[in-house]
Amino acid sequence: MPIIVISFVFTNLLSNAVEVSSIEFIGEATLPKGLILRKTEIGGLSGVAYNAKNNLYYTISDDRGQKAAARLYTLKIDLSKGSLEKGKVVPVSVTTLLNENGQTFRAGESDTEGIALTNKETVFISSEGDAARLINPFIKEFSLSSGKEIVTLPIPNKFLPDKTGQQGIRNNLAFESLTITPDNKHLFTATENALIQDGVTAKPNVGSPCRILQYNLLNNQPEKEFLYQTEPVSPFLNVTGKFASGLPDLIALDNQGHFLSLERSFTGLGFAISLFQVSLEGANDIHNIDSLLAVDSKNIKPVQKKLLLDLRKLDVLLDNIEGLTLGPKLSDGQQSLILISDNNFNSLQRTQILAFKIKIETPLIRLLRRLLPNLNF
Repeated sequence: MPIIVISFVFTNLLSNAVEVSSIEFIGEATLPKGLILRKTEIGGLSGVAYNAKNNLYYTISDDRGQKAAARLYTLKIDLSKGSLEKGKVVPVSVTTLLNENGQTFRAGESDTEGIALTNKETVFISSEGDAARLINPFIKEFSLSSGKEIVTLPIPNKFLPDKTGQQGIRNNLAFESLTITPDNKHLFTATENALIQDGVTAKPNVGSPCRILQYNLLNNQPEKEFLYQTEPVSPFLNVTGKFASGLPDLIALDNQGHFLSLERSFTGLGFAISLFQVSLEGANDIHNIDSLLAVDSKNIKPVQKKLLLDLRKLDVLLDNIEGLTLGPKLSDGQQSLILISDNNFNSLQRTQILAFKIKIETPLIRLLRRLLPNLNF
């Protein structure tokens, strides 16, 4: 009997992933339209990262140098009352990004979309590049104090656009996401839609096969790739005929391959935003497969996904949500989650910040809850 109990406990601790057991919306704030900070217009905020040491947020603008040089903003977001209230998001500073030569990026040279904080007072930032102009995507590390480029990660060849137009990222559908595991050993990004040689872009009622790309930060080398299939989206009120859908961000929950993912769709007259729990457990490593269309992809196991929340169920007018990060622990001990929108520098859109309270349970807590259901964990 003791052996059976020990085996049960050991099996549960090994096999069960961290899990978000509940999520609660705790408020919304927006930044004023046309807000200027140090002669730059705040907008295009496509990714966000939280620094627990100073309770600040770093958010990257996807301005391609049309309004000002490539840059990130530092924000304060006040969740001290356990909720997010209007006026409680305050821009603090702007940091201009500099290339390896200490120069600003030229207009059109970058399309910065994702941001992830390291434990070294630096951030990694991803750029989608420009497939039409054969400008490669990049993932670079920058100093937070100076804004200067420190490291450039190598991008596997299959992601790079070429003159034939037969391979690589699609324009504006590349590396929007960026996250680093809590132990700072691995970095993950993903394509927003399929590579050209992997399949179709998302269409109404049709998903797209994206690739999650894993880097080892001990040697700064890419090491694994995984198939992430976006959800088919049913268009609603789609009188304009426009449609766009994809995977704009990921956040690592632990060091064992468990994430939250954000899927965002524009369906004509509104945005559909969904949060998923994601696990790499059992997913096939596809880094040796250059084209999913060239193999029988039915035999490839994608990452596991479970819908956590369809934000259309909230009583909130959703904007173009593209970034997410885990924020501070709230006064009741629960974990906060922050989402941010890219207003595209469009007067009809808003820079929207949404806050949530989530409960993340470890395998041990879930096991104890099952064994001792009358105790409150």
